[in-house]
Amino acid sequence: MKNPDMVDSQDCRDSLVMQTQRVDEDYLVSARTIAYRSGCVIERDGLAIFTLGSAREFRLPSGLAEDPSLVSGILKDIESRSRECEHHPIVVAALPYDLESPVVLTVAEITVVNRTGIPPYAIFVGTQENLQETIDRNLVTEAAQEPDFLGTKSPEHFSLDPVMGHAQFREKIAEAIGAIERGLLQKVVLAREVVVEADRPFLQHELLGRLRALHPSCLSFAIHGFIGATPELLVRKEGSTSASTPLAGTMARSGDPDEDRKLAHALMASPKERREHQYVVDAIHESLRELADQVHAPDSPHILELRNVVHLATTITAEHIDPAIGSLEIASRLHPSPAVCGTPRADAKRFIEDHEGVKRDLYAGLVGYTDASGDGEWWIGIRSAMVDGNRARMLAGVGIVVDSDPKAEFAETQLKLQAMLAVLVRP
Repeated sequence: MKNPDMVDSQDCRDSLVMQTQRVDEDYLVSARTIAYRSGCVIERDGLAIFTLGSAREFRLPSGLAEDPSLVSGILKDIESRSRECEHHPIVVAALPYDLESPVVLTVAEITVVNRTGIPPYAIFVGTQENLQETIDRNLVTEAAQEPDFLGTKSPEHFSLDPVMGHAQFREKIAEAIGAIERGLLQKVVLAREVVVEADRPFLQHELLGRLRALHPSCLSFAIHGFIGATPELLVRKEGSTSASTPLAGTMARSGDPDEDRKLAHALMASPKERREHQYVVDAIHESLRELADQVHAPDSPHILELRNVVHLATTITAEHIDPAIGSLEIASRLHPSPAVCGTPRADAKRFIEDHEGVKRDLYAGLVGYTDASGDGEWWIGIRSAMVDGNRARMLAGVGIVVDSDPKAEFAETQLKLQAMLAVLVRP
């Protein structure tokens, strides 16, 4: 493992071992039920990962910006108890927007993976002394037993508190437009925060159930209180190939199919929206060219339809990447992209620090997984909330370019906040 001094010394006393095995449908359903209640969940079409318990926590005081390969190193140090192991250990994580912020990574005791095309399987991790106990854990029985919190009523009363007033946020946007007009920036993304407080604690399994029902085309996630459904894939890496599907450019949907087609056409034809989108595509394309022999991007974006908005989206693929370069290393090079920061990156970051007025924390950070081989995928943590008991912090950002309109950009934040408001607030 690289840089072992960055990991708490107590974590290195006993080496971890692992074992994998196929699981049946009852085990898979039970793992999902328990993870929905209190574990970690990543779920999209074609992939579901559920993690239970903690085999070990690794504390990285300087975050991942300096050495993102550290995570693969941690996973590679987990020894397989069987000679032939067809699966690699996995870590699921939500990483902060600022990759230099401290990070705690949890290697789960049980990770259950259900991926299209292969039988579902479980990865068990522990020490030589306790691994068998983890393997013998009866999830079917556990799932059938209702924990105490299921007797608790769902929240019924809610209050919403914008951290920054509407007029003040529009003034921030106007300041950003002024900076762009003076040539200090080309694009910058500003976010605003709304806090939801309920009369009772939010229940993770209820929030996840609503997210999957309302946003089936997105990646739903719940990772240590960070909950959401994001539509934006930053990077997916498999072997020597990777893909990224950045989003930028947004328009509301009307609910009428004919009108929505007209709105999508207007979005595609808008010079302002296309310019905002192209900044993101160019930045990711350039970063991937430094890693891959071949990078491909279509000449025009496509329309991504979500529940209440449509986005401009472009899928960028890269081939012949060095297999030693893992998904998290690629993600750390792409992040923060102009989709959540701006361009030029350094100037946009400084503008955000000086003007945004909120602490992003996990919002617009990285959500996903990597395995010991470096394969994995990382999504942008948007359309999300940081949930702590009966309190939820929601953030939504907008990309500002030279011809942005403060009123329109503010209205866009309201649209984006609806994704989580519809999940958190139930009349």
